[in-house]
Amino acid sequence: MTPEAAGYLDKAQRCLGYARVNLGVDLGNDAGRNAYLAAFHAVQALIFERTGRVAKTHQGVHAEFSRLTKDDPSIAPELRLFLSQAYNLKAVADYEMGPDAEVPVEHAAAALTTAERFVALISGHVQDVNR
Repeated sequence: MTPEAAGYLDKAQRCLGYARVNLGVDLGNDAGRNAYLAAFHAVQALIFERTGRVAKTHQGVHAEFSRLTKDDPSIAPELRLFLSQAYNLKAVADYEMGPDAEVPVEHAAAALTTAERFVALISGHVQDVNR
């Protein structure tokens, strides 16, 4: 594994840890955002490991993930969709205004559970690239 991919995976793990702490004090916005960022950084590791390039935007990471994994049967459909669905949590936390601009703690908790599965799966794919 390249040092860059390892760095992205380390950052993904740290985001999962932050999300757990955020949930422990009922911070749904922060937990949802960190669940998304964990998946985002895991995908950055996969992209770098497979292409040697860095996708710098959210849209670029999402598009490249779709391209790289479109024919991969080992990624369950709900996990394939998770990155774009979890982005909605980040968008609510970061950009929305008003009474509906909060990520419910229950949604953040569900996102964290899925993010943990997602990061573990993508980490395995990153490690398999060099085998």
